[in-house]
Amino acid sequence: MDIQRLFFIGFLTLSTIVGHAQKYVGGDISMLPKYEQAGSLYLNHDGNAIPDVLTFLREEGWNALRVRLFVNPDNATTAEKGEGVCQNLDYVKALGKRIKEAGFSFLLDFHYSDTWADPAKQWTPGDWLTLNETALYDKIYDYTKEVLRALKAYGAAPDLIQIGNEISYGMLWGTRGAATYRCYTNSTANWQRFTTLLGNASRACREVCPAAKVIVHTERVADTAVLKGFYEKMDEYQMDYDIIGISYYPYYHGKLEQLENALTVLENNFHKDIMIVETGYPAHWPVNGTTVDYSTTYPYSDAGQRAFTDALVAKLNRHEKVKGLFWWWPEANEYGNTSSQVTTNWYNATLFNNETGKAYSALSAMKDFLVSTGINAVTTHRKHDDARWYNLMGQEVGSSGMPGIYIHRGRKVVRNYTK
Repeated sequence: MDIQRLFFIGFLTLSTIVGHAQKYVGGDISMLPKYEQAGSLYLNHDGNAIPDVLTFLREEGWNALRVRLFVNPDNATTAEKGEGVCQNLDYVKALGKRIKEAGFSFLLDFHYSDTWADPAKQWTPGDWLTLNETALYDKIYDYTKEVLRALKAYGAAPDLIQIGNEISYGMLWGTRGAATYRCYTNSTANWQRFTTLLGNASRACREVCPAAKVIVHTERVADTAVLKGFYEKMDEYQMDYDIIGISYYPYYHGKLEQLENALTVLENNFHKDIMIVETGYPAHWPVNGTTVDYSTTYPYSDAGQRAFTDALVAKLNRHEKVKGLFWWWPEANEYGNTSSQVTTNWYNATLFNNETGKAYSALSAMKDFLVSTGINAVTTHRKHDDARWYNLMGQEVGSSGMPGIYIHRGRKVVRNYTK
């Protein structure tokens, strides 16, 4: 083998290692200031007081935190405010600065709504409702740019930016209950409008925070045809983004095998990194609206939640393209409040016990996501496994051909880029 080829393979190996190095693990702590203001007492798993929650999370190996942003949460209903809708720009500036100063990477979650945005509701902010289409295109660009400039000036520039929350069927649908602007993968209607809005948001991110990674977030893990179709639309309309973000709640989306299927579909069809930007599992009672009962495998207990987390992390660490894992609302903790409850109802998939304030053991398990599985994870005794592709850290990769050195059918293979 000549020296030039040796150098090339060495370069690919180094590139592979560097490319795999940056992973993010943490949670969405959008309600933490509210719990702190109410006097909630946070304790570690052994029952010792936690003086500062962010310091504790760093000590537990977390390196990234997520915060949601609403346009004007004052316009939310009383019920929505009772669920935790309160994060305006001033709120996010203060919390974002704390996150950055504590040494975390900061993931900003634009909702582009005055209230919750998800597959069932993507209501246009009240102050934007009178805008025509052209003005709305300008507004999302201007608003995104203004927010990012304000955060940057305050010392809270995000490292990761979600342009929309769970936008599986589009965004900015209009007034509450409106359906006119929803997007479906089996139809061409509204995609030009939606991708123009999304593209303008992305452009603002690139201009103000060029080093930040842009995330496009959906949640159709349970319906991989829609999931695949959505990101095919992103390719069709040449959307500028870096990371596929997905929500995975086993009690809504299905068991870990369903997540495995979704990840494989994404890896095999798109040259993008992937992040689980929302997940969770109960440690005491089921989450309201549970449709998939996983409790026979992972009981609703500290040990059951930990076992689920261990299994989830192990699953994700076998996938090269998965670069992020975020637990949603891990900070929920009504223990020790000196005032009324922070939210109308307790959240049952928190990482702190609402009755005792103690951290559940799953919180400590999250950091294992940052640990590689190692090459010994590759097994070749079965034809099905032998046909898979693995990187040099033993993580399974999709069949889409990113350049690098891989293990395939028990041999090292140098793979050049192919679409």
